[in-house]
This record gives sequence, structure tokens and C-alpha cells, in this order.
Amino acid sequence: MATETAAPAGPDLPDRRVTEREARFSSGLPMLVAGIVLLLAGVALAVVASHQSHGAAVALVVLCVLIFIAAALALAGLTPVVPGQARVVQLFGRYRGTIRDSGLQWVNPFTRRIAVSTRVRNQESAQAKVNDADGNPIEIAAVVADTASAIYSVDDYTQFVTIQTETAVRHIASSYPYTSRREGELSLRENAEEITSRLSAEIAARVALAGVHIIESRLTRLSYAPEIAQAMLRQQQASAVVGARQVIVEGAVGMVQLALQRLQDDSVVDLDEERKATMVSNLLVVLCSEQATQPVVNTGTLYQ
Repeated sequence: MATETAAPAGPDLPDRRVTEREARFSSGLPMLVAGIVLLLAGVALAVVASHQSHGAAVALVVLCVLIFIAAALALAGLTPVVPGQARVVQLFGRYRGTIRDSGLQWVNPFTRRIAVSTRVRNQESAQAKVNDADGNPIEIAAVVADTASAIYSVDDYTQFVTIQTETAVRHIASSYPYTSRREGELSLRENAEEITSRLSAEIAARVALAGVHIIESRLTRLSYAPEIAQAMLRQQQASAVVGARQVIVEGAVGMVQLALQRLQDDSVVDLDEERKATMVSNLLVVLCSEQATQPVVNTGTLYQ
């Protein structure tokens, strides 16, 4: 079981988030109909006023202007909200809430409605060269899937997520070795699932200030830097050869033990210790040799 080695925590970011709340709004269709009706009524009054006497015409014109203002306010408050998008409502520089319900909505016409995407997007970090926990230079990159609904905490949340993602990737990469050299030690290559889950947690903590929700993160590239790639490849090949040799030797010893035991149990031949040693030597050479062995016919005895 892999021993958990917690990576050092990232820097504490100042918490200046604006807590999201639902804005006050109503359905926009009734207000749309009301605005159109008011416009038509204002036009009709303007036509009627043109055929009236001076006093009545002035009164009708004033009423017509008021109706046009009411129609303009009704139509100015209409706010379309498309799926995958939210509207941040701001009145005289103050946050008044967020509209997430899609469709035609109506809000205070004096407010400013800022569109913010809530769609899922992929953010791929640039390929970075980092030293792992053992000091070996490696190249690493990651892709992050996130949703964003930020407008107040950071200037550009897309750029903010990009920078914080690269920072988290570098931090995680420098906290673990590329390959584990001790049993139970987490490494970037052998423990990809654990590493990526910790990467997601660190990125989420770093971008929470911007109101960004991290869905998933994955390492898309992990390799030794070119200057040490050949040396590390030879090291891996040597380790593989040593491991293979160990398996071969263990298997050969087991086969020799089985052969000697069978010869003894079946009373095929009675071997003294010197003959057993010679047979063991010959069998190990045959079983462990990389090349095909050549038989030698002994026409004499072991002692001649």
C-alpha cells in the first residue's frame, strides 16, 4: 500500500470573494408585451394629440412622453440569459446578485448586467521543465476542466486560472520523484491517480478565489528532460535486466532443486556431493545462459 506523502500546502491567497446570491428578477415576457403595448399607446396618443386644440394637445403630449418613458424602462430591463451563461447584476457599482435561470428575464432597468460563462472548458498548461523531488529535471504538462463564474475577484479569470494551474503543476511535480526508489513512496509515474487527485485539489484551492470550480485535472505529459533522458533510459534498462536476471536465477535454482529431488526420490542415480555440485553447476549454466549451450561428451569419468 502506498504511503501518503502530503505535498506542502500552497500559499494562502487573500479571501476577497463576493458571495454569490440570486438577484431579484421576474419573467421578461409580460414586460416585453407591456413595453410593446405602451409604445403603441404612445404612438396612438401622439396621433390623437396632433388633432386636438392647444391645451388638450399639450396634456396629451406630456402623457405620451410619460408612456414612452415607461415603455423604454420596461424594455430596457429585459435581459436574455442563454444556457451556459449567467448574468451578474450590478447597480451603481454594487453587486446585486446573479441570474442563472435561462430565458428572457426582467430586472431593474438601471442595473448593469454582465455576462459570465458557466460552461465547462479545458485549460491546458504549457509544457514546463521542473526538478522532481530527487532533483531530476522532468517535463510535465496538465489539462484542467473547469467552470467559471467570476467577475469581481480577479481581473481576468481565464489568465488567472492559467497561471495558477501552471504554479500548481510545478509545485506538485517538485514534491514527488519521477519514479519511486523506496517501497511505499508515491511517484509521478507509478501513482498517477493519487497525484492527479492532489493536483485537482491544489488547483481548486488556488482558483477558488475567482469562483472557478475544478471538475478534473490530468497530466498530459510526463518525461525526463532531454539532457538526462538517455542516462535515465540506460538506468531503467539496467534495472530491468537486473530484475529479469533475478527471476531467471530464482527459477533456475528451483528447477535444479526439483531435478535433484526427483533423481533422489526415484533412485535414478546415486550422486555424492561432488557430483551434485557438478550437476548443479552444469544445470545453472544451461538455464541461466543467454546463448544456447554446446554439449560436451565426457568419455571418461569425473575424475579423469
